[in-house]
Amino acid sequence: MTSVATTPTAAPIDREKTCPLLLRVFVNEGQHHLPDAYHRGRCPASELQIYTWKDASLKELTNLIKDVHPQASAKGTMFNFALAFPDRKGLFHFKEVGTTSVAHTGPDDRLTLQSVRLEIGDFMDVAIRPPPDERVHPSRRAPMRRSGGDSRSFRPRPY
Repeated sequence: MTSVATTPTAAPIDREKTCPLLLRVFVNEGQHHLPDAYHRGRCPASELQIYTWKDASLKELTNLIKDVHPQASAKGTMFNFALAFPDRKGLFHFKEVGTTSVAHTGPDDRLTLQSVRLEIGDFMDVAIRPPPDERVHPSRRAPMRRSGGDSRSFRPRPY
């Protein structure tokens, strides 16, 4: 006899009838804030307050953050999401929950706040990483050409 274990799916949330929750989101460029930034009731200054529901996806949060931070709208910008939550002693810990990208779809786009086990009172810490530099890698550049007949006249052209 074989049994198939299935995970129970949550009932869909009716956003017309269900009151949204306040999600405090802290955005930092490059990397996440340090856990000490949340120590003893302090919070980083870069706070966004988003009213949303537990069925909101990380991609939905990405789009809301892009509205407030237009410099994060460049194609290829990465958003790394982490939950920040206190333990019983009041020390904050991070749990990375997913990464989304502007103009690209990924496996974490559909993750919801409920599926990453957000509890009311948790903070969302978001590290925004700009797209990689689009300069041409040296190994992919066209080879330099020689002008003239001898090796002493070798120099790159300015155009």
